[in-house]
Amino acid sequence: MASIITPLPLLLILASTAAAAVFQPSPWFLAHATFYGDQTASETMGGACGYGNLFVNGYGTDTAALSSTLFNNGYACGQCYQIRCVSSPNCFRGSPFTTVTATNLCPPNWGEDSNNGGWCNPPRAHFDMSKPAFMKIANWKAGIVPVMYRRVPCMKKGGLRFQFQGNGYWLLVYVMNVGGGGDISGMSVKGSKTGWIAMSHNWGASYQAFSRLGGQSLSFRLTSYTTKQTIVAYDVAPSNWNVGLTYQANVNFT
Repeated sequence: MASIITPLPLLLILASTAAAAVFQPSPWFLAHATFYGDQTASETMGGACGYGNLFVNGYGTDTAALSSTLFNNGYACGQCYQIRCVSSPNCFRGSPFTTVTATNLCPPNWGEDSNNGGWCNPPRAHFDMSKPAFMKIANWKAGIVPVMYRRVPCMKKGGLRFQFQGNGYWLLVYVMNVGGGGDISGMSVKGSKTGWIAMSHNWGASYQAFSRLGGQSLSFRLTSYTTKQTIVAYDVAPSNWNVGLTYQANVNFT
């Protein structure tokens, strides 16, 4: 498990417009939901967004894999959804909702009909939820249920987390525990000896820079895909940073 180093960076939150700074819940839309796995810790590891151990990195079991229609090539990673079961005898009384974070992709299954096993085939909107999350809204024996869903702000605590991978010429950063819109549309890095360097989207919630950044303290600037809000975290990683470690910027999105 990677160490978490927690400096105290200066962090600024900017918005392109006043309206962009406040993310309101979306309307409700119709989809379907299934569940994966069991309730063991092994089911909270990995995923297409690159969040690794979901317990350690702040997501727990309130998570879901999205069909490719919703996953949007990884730009939906970190988005938060309220989901409630509807129009099924397997829904719990009162149609309670649960809130989940998108942490994975539910890939198409072209060998099955979209209405009979190929639940995540385009253009279907589908949530493959963790079993504990599914069991908050419906009887798990149903297997699949119709649901209503809406985007909601992500209420995260504990600060932004930047997990480093790569080498001396290539820095790959996984960004976790993002509040507000929860997602990222663009990211830049600044070394203590450089200006801002645009990072390219790798996959999921990871961004990369092909630059020699060793021996410099690092700052990051990221923009939400949904709200267009820009967050600037200065001096997140010290000059002796290393790959395999996770660095934290102490900001709460509430």
